[in-house]
Amino acid sequence: MGTNTGHIELERSIESIIVGKRHRTEYGDIDELADSITRDGLLQPVTVTPEGVLVCGARRLEALKRLGEKTIKVWVRSGISDRLAELLAEQAENLLHKPLTPTEAAALYTELKDHIADDATRRQAATRFGRPEARNGSDGGATVAPPQFKSGKSRTQAAQMVTGKASYTTLERIAELQRFVTDPGADPALKEKASEELRLIDEGGSVAASHARIRQLIEPEPPQQFEDFEAPEDFEPPDELEQLASAALARVKEARRNRRTPRSRAPATHVFPVRAFVRVWEDLDLWWTHFDVAAVASDLTDEQLEQFESTLSSTVEFFAALRSARVQLRREIA
Repeated sequence: MGTNTGHIELERSIESIIVGKRHRTEYGDIDELADSITRDGLLQPVTVTPEGVLVCGARRLEALKRLGEKTIKVWVRSGISDRLAELLAEQAENLLHKPLTPTEAAALYTELKDHIADDATRRQAATRFGRPEARNGSDGGATVAPPQFKSGKSRTQAAQMVTGKASYTTLERIAELQRFVTDPGADPALKEKASEELRLIDEGGSVAASHARIRQLIEPEPPQQFEDFEAPEDFEPPDELEQLASAALARVKEARRNRRTPRSRAPATHVFPVRAFVRVWEDLDLWWTHFDVAAVASDLTDEQLEQFESTLSSTVEFFAALRSARVQLRREIA
């Protein structure tokens, strides 16, 4: 039995390993991995908690099951938080557990990401220093990476397991705020402000906005001027885009006129830098693909719908102004 910092290597019954629902995703070509293990052996053990909960190595475990093996080499990883172990052990019947808050999800994401990265590092070492036949044209039984989580994708895998979504940008932003709070060398005022932003996030506030406010404190950036924009010589505003924007704006304005009680909104008190604008829209990329229209229509309150309509209207108005400004700028610099 070997040892490593925070690990104990041993063999364990495959049947005794607890595989939670978060590992039950598309495994890729398990037959290829099984052939590799048959040929080269299992160079990299799977990672489990002291209680036998699987942390990393679901594909390796599945391949050995298909090969009819009864035992498997494991790294027993110490130092895993109780909450992460509980999360990884969750089965289908545990779906009624209290949902994670954004900051809880980010903390678990960070912890799991570190474990996955450590597992990947050991797999790479096994490739370099494993059996000679594994180094000559084969990655070896423990190193055939799953197609959706190749090398360098620990963030994607951790996000998928914690939240059920592969997007990690929001989690990374929350995690950065959490690092400011726990950093003993951070400015006390910054730590206090980051703590306040984390509280706002858990209360439903915008992660992108909170993150942008803290980044602005650390790296103040003057607002980007139009002089920075260089329009292509052949740029022409598409007529159909203007028509679509005008039609959308008209529909939203009509909806707002028909509302019973218009919702008053406080004007913005702080102008964010352009990079904050970019981050907000990165967060919103393909947002409509993540919601069921029927479910939203059924569960949304009138006030929430009005807020959405108001935001949409203001967004269309902003887009129209932005587009006009860019066209005007092109004419001025032509």
